[in-house]
Amino acid sequence: MSKVKTVKPNFVSTTNACKLCTPLGASLAFRGVEGAIPFLHGSQGCATYMRRYIISHFREPVDIASSALGEKNAIYGGGPNLKKGILNVMKKYEPQLIGVATTCLTETIGDDVPMYFGEFYKEFGDLDLPELVRVSTPSYNGTHMDGWHGAVRSMVEQLCLEETPPTGRVNILPSLVSCEDVRHLRDICDHFGIEATILPDISETLDGPALEDYVKIPEGGTPIRDIKTMSGSSATIEFGRCLPAKTGGTSLEERFGVPNHRLGLPMGLRESDRFFEALEDISGKPMPRRYELERGRLVDAYVDGHKYIFGKRAVVYGEEDLVVGLCAFLAEIGVDVVLAGTGARNKGLEEAIAKVTDGVARIAPQVREAVDFHDIAAEAEELAPDLLVGHSKGYRYAKAWNVPLVRVGFPIHDRFGGQRTLTLGYKGTQALFDRVVNAIIEKKQADSPIGYGYI
Repeated sequence: MSKVKTVKPNFVSTTNACKLCTPLGASLAFRGVEGAIPFLHGSQGCATYMRRYIISHFREPVDIASSALGEKNAIYGGGPNLKKGILNVMKKYEPQLIGVATTCLTETIGDDVPMYFGEFYKEFGDLDLPELVRVSTPSYNGTHMDGWHGAVRSMVEQLCLEETPPTGRVNILPSLVSCEDVRHLRDICDHFGIEATILPDISETLDGPALEDYVKIPEGGTPIRDIKTMSGSSATIEFGRCLPAKTGGTSLEERFGVPNHRLGLPMGLRESDRFFEALEDISGKPMPRRYELERGRLVDAYVDGHKYIFGKRAVVYGEEDLVVGLCAFLAEIGVDVVLAGTGARNKGLEEAIAKVTDGVARIAPQVREAVDFHDIAAEAEELAPDLLVGHSKGYRYAKAWNVPLVRVGFPIHDRFGGQRTLTLGYKGTQALFDRVVNAIIEKKQADSPIGYGYI
């Protein structure tokens, strides 16, 4: 009797991907520029989906324009819709900048956006035109972080075109962090006496004050004039150990000789130390006393909380550089990361994690790139984690396994204040450490038939 050979399907269905849409990341980055409107060259549904996702996290109104392509445009091209859409946005919003991100549809049919831009300038050059920036962001070729980094690089390369006189400023390319993190980074630079150009700066555009009247474009964001003069800065600091080879920081270094400092996200004691050391080198000033105190309090907290969390097991997931930062932090506090996952692929995640945990972590985590939560759920459950650390998309698994979820990153849809979650620097690490410790304590209380009033 012959064996029946099992035939595996030659495709993989995505059930719950650990990533988001590429143009969504570009839209977030464009939103961090003063007077900017994100514009998706594709179908209307793309913009609607992304608006909903962004609004649910940031709790702010977010407008994303669209060229609203239909079946006819999929055959004959979307150039006319793109031009008409730009004109409509100019009329309705009067923006300083329109950031155009492509989508799966327009990339698949081969729309030539640079050519369309050239035609638009020729046809409407007599008008008072805003700055137009384009970025290629098909979702089948990356994650929302690829869209974010691509948009930042495009803004640097398409707006900063000439070498300007030295400004003494420092460019900060912070990656996708919270609005509170961006505010904290600016405060740190201010205390060092550094004038910083933070690109993008979402601190006000995605977390603004209550206003009596609705404004079409919120105040705040990186001024376009500052982007155009980034070539005159004394240095660039960009966060990320898994960044693309070519970024906004490398572009400024290659074209204008601006020194580029690539650092990991300053999460945890050691990665924060590296950030502050870079600021000391660039500014020529010692660390301000307030940050020495913050660092000292963090070390003291590590000692006080050690007994609650040492040896606990964690599953970590999210954007690749966030995962690296979390692994660096958790290794410091004695938590064993048993599984680290990201939706991105070919980013060198395993090597980056090894670099920040070498000599500190007790075990090396299993590292998974291009993951779907559905695919790794069984594996993660067998590893018996004590907690999950990541965004809201992991909640169903935390609930099923009866373990706490410490929410970090984007998106956070099932809790309030995700845009104000601080994780960077000594102060942000302190806040994150407190949340991890309290999550473990709360789980112990909840599981006890008696309960504890004192732990």
